[in-house]
Amino acid sequence: MAVLIGGLPWCDVELNLSSKCFQRTALDLVNLLFLCFFYLLLIAGCVSKRFTVRSRKKGWIFVAAALCCAVTSIIYLGAGLKNLIDGADDGLSWVACFVEGIIWVSLTVSLLVNGSKWIKILASVWWVSFALLDSAAKIEILSLGKSIRMFDIITWPISLLLLLCSWMNLKSSPEPQEYITTGLSDPLLSENPKKNRLATAGFFSFLSFSWMNPLLSLGFKKPLTPDDIPSVVPEDEAELAYTKFSKAWDALLSEGGAKERNLVFRAVAKVYFKENILTAVCALFRTIAVVSLPLMLYVFVDYANSDHRDLRTGFFNLACLVTLKIVESLSMRHWYFAARRSGMRIRSALMVAAYRKQLKLSSLGRKRHSSGEIVNYIAVDAYRMGEFLWWFHSGWSLTLQLLLSTAVLFGVVGAGAVPGLILLLLCGLLNLPFAKMLQNCQTQFMIAQDRRLRSTSEILNSMKVIKLQSWEEEFKKQIESCRDEEFKWLAKAQLTKAFGTFLYWMSPTIVSSVIFVGCALLNSAPLNASTIFTVLATLRVMSEPVRVIPEAISAVIQVNVSFDRINNFLLDDELKIDEIERSGMEKSETAVDIQEGNFGWDPETKIPTLRNINLEIKNGQKVAVCGPVGAGKSSLLHAVLGEIPKVSGTVKVSGSIAYVSQTSWIQSGTIRDNILYGKPMETRRYNAAIKACALDKDINDFGHGDLTEIGQRGLNLSGGQKQRIQLARAVYADADVYLLDDPFSAVDAHTAGVLFHKCVEDSLREKTVILVTHQVEFLSEVDQILVMEEGRITQLGKYEELLMMGTAFKQLVNAHNDAVTVLPLASNESLGDLTKVGRDREIGNIKVVEKIEEEITTTNVPGAQLTQEEEKEAGYVGLKPFLDYLNVSRGWFLLWSSVLGQVGFVVFQAASTYWLAYGIGIPKLTATMLIGVYSVISTLSAGFVYARAVTTAHLGLKASKAFFSGFTNAVFKAPMLFFDSTPVGRILTRASSDLNVLDYDIPFAFIFVVAPAVELTAALIVMTYVTWQVIIIALLALAATKVVQEYYLASARELIRINGTTKAPVMNYAAETSLGVVTIRAFGTVERFYKNYLNLVDADAVLFFLSNAAMEWVILRIETLQNVTLFTCALLLILIPKGYIAPGLVGLSLSYALTLTQTQVFLTRWYCTLSNSIISVERIKQYMSIPAEPPAVVDGKRPPSSWPSNGTIHLQELKIRYRPNAPLVLKGISCTFREGTRVGVVGRTGSGKSTLISALFRLVEPASGCILIDGIDISKIGLKDLRMKLSIIPQEPTLFRGCIRTNLDPLGVYSDDEIWKALEKCQLKATISNLPNKLDSSVSDEGENWSVGQRQLFCLGRVLLKRNKILVLDEATASIDSATDAIIQRIIREEFADCTVVTVAHRVPTVIDSDMVMVLSFGDLVEYNEPSKLMETDSYFSKLVAEYWASCRGNSSQNLQVHI
Repeated sequence: MAVLIGGLPWCDVELNLSSKCFQRTALDLVNLLFLCFFYLLLIAGCVSKRFTVRSRKKGWIFVAAALCCAVTSIIYLGAGLKNLIDGADDGLSWVACFVEGIIWVSLTVSLLVNGSKWIKILASVWWVSFALLDSAAKIEILSLGKSIRMFDIITWPISLLLLLCSWMNLKSSPEPQEYITTGLSDPLLSENPKKNRLATAGFFSFLSFSWMNPLLSLGFKKPLTPDDIPSVVPEDEAELAYTKFSKAWDALLSEGGAKERNLVFRAVAKVYFKENILTAVCALFRTIAVVSLPLMLYVFVDYANSDHRDLRTGFFNLACLVTLKIVESLSMRHWYFAARRSGMRIRSALMVAAYRKQLKLSSLGRKRHSSGEIVNYIAVDAYRMGEFLWWFHSGWSLTLQLLLSTAVLFGVVGAGAVPGLILLLLCGLLNLPFAKMLQNCQTQFMIAQDRRLRSTSEILNSMKVIKLQSWEEEFKKQIESCRDEEFKWLAKAQLTKAFGTFLYWMSPTIVSSVIFVGCALLNSAPLNASTIFTVLATLRVMSEPVRVIPEAISAVIQVNVSFDRINNFLLDDELKIDEIERSGMEKSETAVDIQEGNFGWDPETKIPTLRNINLEIKNGQKVAVCGPVGAGKSSLLHAVLGEIPKVSGTVKVSGSIAYVSQTSWIQSGTIRDNILYGKPMETRRYNAAIKACALDKDINDFGHGDLTEIGQRGLNLSGGQKQRIQLARAVYADADVYLLDDPFSAVDAHTAGVLFHKCVEDSLREKTVILVTHQVEFLSEVDQILVMEEGRITQLGKYEELLMMGTAFKQLVNAHNDAVTVLPLASNESLGDLTKVGRDREIGNIKVVEKIEEEITTTNVPGAQLTQEEEKEAGYVGLKPFLDYLNVSRGWFLLWSSVLGQVGFVVFQAASTYWLAYGIGIPKLTATMLIGVYSVISTLSAGFVYARAVTTAHLGLKASKAFFSGFTNAVFKAPMLFFDSTPVGRILTRASSDLNVLDYDIPFAFIFVVAPAVELTAALIVMTYVTWQVIIIALLALAATKVVQEYYLASARELIRINGTTKAPVMNYAAETSLGVVTIRAFGTVERFYKNYLNLVDADAVLFFLSNAAMEWVILRIETLQNVTLFTCALLLILIPKGYIAPGLVGLSLSYALTLTQTQVFLTRWYCTLSNSIISVERIKQYMSIPAEPPAVVDGKRPPSSWPSNGTIHLQELKIRYRPNAPLVLKGISCTFREGTRVGVVGRTGSGKSTLISALFRLVEPASGCILIDGIDISKIGLKDLRMKLSIIPQEPTLFRGCIRTNLDPLGVYSDDEIWKALEKCQLKATISNLPNKLDSSVSDEGENWSVGQRQLFCLGRVLLKRNKILVLDEATASIDSATDAIIQRIIREEFADCTVVTVAHRVPTVIDSDMVMVLSFGDLVEYNEPSKLMETDSYFSKLVAEYWASCRGNSSQNLQVHI
């Protein structure tokens, strides 16, 4: 090269301003100047005491431009390195390449760095000048007709992209709040440790996942707690995800796409397409890097074979290998992370969409989607979306990997590859029937799982009734039969997968043999070391797609099923907002106005539920609604709420609404939370509401006052307490219109009187109240009475007017009076006196109530709450869960068989490749012999892998069966206290997602840990055999890997455990909302519940996000460590002299070294997955060891079959406490219930009435004392023997999903004739006879399609069928009108004349005709005598009766006297 004076040393012409070289040099100098200024500003900013960092994320255009610049810089630097090594003739051309490379790298940094305002301006100016100067130079060259390099043409669009970036950068001036100020003097852990570090992470911190360091460091020092978990990044919040999804969904619906298939998928695609482009770019880079690695093997073996080995070439090859591995590692990690992060956003959006939908679901929609199913849409279907995008990107990128690998094969062996590829295509096509089979299995499995979870949910919610009736075995069989169906499809899917595994491992073996045969026959390529090992390495690259693509198809199919299910749910019928006119703010004279209203729950039935409703209620009016069971009273309230579909007419409501449902709906949380119901605390109003609802005494009795935790659905409260908390919630709400659906049904007469006078008459005196009630005694106090019959308002007017009119209302009052006057103990005169006494005492009693001035306890008293925090293990629990898994399933033999199968597979695989490496060096060995022996050994290895897959599938199935059986048995045998203190969601989470992990993940996770461990060992043995020096680095790398792994696992374990406790509240809240959706909508608190749910979803999502980030953090570091081993091996192969190692062994060693990183990552990933999944075993095992209640049958102590023949019950010093160290609830009760007597149990709410029943049925065991029935101590016999001989009509009537027959006779022991007789006696025969399916007529979830009164009559039907000697009525007539009550009492008197009947009741008439009355007060037996004797003295019972009369004051009492 001529170096001319006045010229540039790298230009071969004199200094000429128009020369291409000079222009390029000038351009580079300008860029270097900008580059220096840029780095100076950056360094100055970093070292200054305080500097500003923009926390706003870069747009995808910036990232795309940065990626392009990065690739360009790699090409320039690679070219410079090659020129330097080759010692190119043009002397210093490598310097120019390196300068260009550095400029492009700096451009990449400038595009990604979030700097100060000045850095931003400088960067923008730099990009503009670069783009303009570069374009000008290229345009000039083209205009002069000179040739231009192809690479310059390719980089031109990148320059123009920089121009666009500069415009966008200057256009987006950040808002002040987008800046945060940090300084180097600030502490390492910021003031807010819960802030997510990702939001402020720099480029390199983001690239290497170093932003996770503070959390992992904390987790290594101590077990993480929920308080240590950072909040979710703003762009990952559920609210944002749902808002975006909702907009897309609404847009698609408005386009009229509701009829098209899967709008959910289209909406998701619309929202998340853009952010997945970057993920796709990462996946593309990774694919290209992976496919290029076999070519590097070819280059290395060629290098080892060449006669003229140049170290510079060797080092260049090594540099290319390092570059490829770094690109592969970083792109793969960020693809995985970005895909799962995007999946998490989709998951959050769909979980919130499903929750939001259930808040809008109409009654018809609720009938189609049970509470359990809705929870399933959230817990299973939406949850599955977290992994969906990962599978999607895996699918297409692996398909591309397969195609590119095919191109590599053609490049290496030419036409010889054709036969093998045809075979590979056939293997691929065989995947289609497998995929279809798996899809079918998955769909059927999901349907069966839905059915089981629905049953489980219903049974857990009704466990008290099941235990009282001793139906555990029958209902357990019901769940087990659902599980058997589910298990059938699970087994089919797992064994299909096992055969698929065999096919996937067989295909590379057969294909490689066929390719070698093709090469030998067609002479398309020599069968030397470089060809053979490149083919094997390429086929190994191809085996991953062949193995994973079917799984990806299967996963996408599962997701498709979930998309369909969510789509159907989101498109279902919604509540029509325009059904009623609500004027929330403006007050009018009329509070409620219904004109010509016809309403029907089921639109298909011709006769509406409510017909011709005309109703006008003025502001401040008190209106009572009464009528027989099933008349449509509750439906009328639903019509006012807009819950029942309107057929015709108009409904207008003025002002806000408060609603008290008939079946009380209580949320998990404290009593205070339930009363405040999201409103701010106003102490005076709060205390007034509590006193008006007679809750002050109860709250003072609770250990934690009003901060006492309520179990799920108010399990630790009595029916009366739940109803009064509901009422207090309504009073505190300070609404305009109050809809009260039979609120006094679950409380005693005195409390009912206090509630009516203090609450309805005083607290709500200026409010509009519509009161549905069966308590006739309060009717005289209201402004207007509606009498309903068969869905119509038959009478309307004041009390006196209706009495004068006669007919239905008079019958109702007379029925009440008849119920009161069945007093065999007193003459009419004494009854008259009693009425007078009642009136005299009335004022005194009310004064007493008013004198209660005790301040309500609001402080938190130390002691145990009923609903405890969910238990979770902490720290490393060792091998215990693994051993539990194998011991419970008795799977040791299957596990060792799987391990041996894997060892056999790896040994034979190693033997086959070693044979090739060895055989190449034998000149006399024919190609036929070489390929033949290789094929035989490889085929044997595939046999072992099939054995491994089948034994693993069987191990998983055996474990699933054993754990499900143990878990179900333990739950059904658990004492009632367990269900009272454990939210149903916790049990359901274990029965759904934890069991799912056990079914699908753990068995394969076990073997996927064993398989790579064995393969890793084999790889290290082979590498050490060829170059022993590598073992030093390899062992150090393995030791470092183990340290990094343990460092990571300390935090990962806790993250998964905490995630286990954050998932249940999401499901609980959804289930709770589903049950109380009418109340939520009535109070207008939909938005508040929605906001709370968003917080729960975010708390759950952040753990998914952090778990994935931590996984990528550890894998990136492990890949780096294992890459060091690979680079060492490659370096040794370069440095070892030619001839020292046979080329075949070079190929063998390097082919194993290339798999090292992938195998180690696979091992780490599955080891961590197993460590995390095994927590599900831990959680299920936790519930398998619940202390069981006493046995169902005690052999040797079984009572005679005729027991109890008399029915005498003897209580001896009976003391009951609910748990050790808790106060006594019953404090030493002794008395005898003689055979054939009717015993009434009375007492104030919380006096221990229900506890006495629990003790009789042994739902709770005595602390001391005993109960004898016909001389047999019930604590000595089996629970089933006891409970089958007792009959009960429980406090809350419970029906199960199914038909009438299975509800009356779940055990199937009675004939249809006997069932019809029982129905006739309990007044249901006429109703059921009119139904088209008679006894097979459906009963929906919790019997919602039957009124509460009808449900109570069904419970009466059950006891009429059983005909036991002892009958217990636990507040059984609280939900029915007086007429039906009188009928039930008559039926019981007639049918159970010779039985011992124990009645717990709130209505005095229910027990006043009893033979004996037991009066309880705060757990003590106050009185036990005949009612007539108790009435003659100033007894506690006589006071209760007087209070009852006091509550029946006014016209009601006068009418009673007239009647007498």
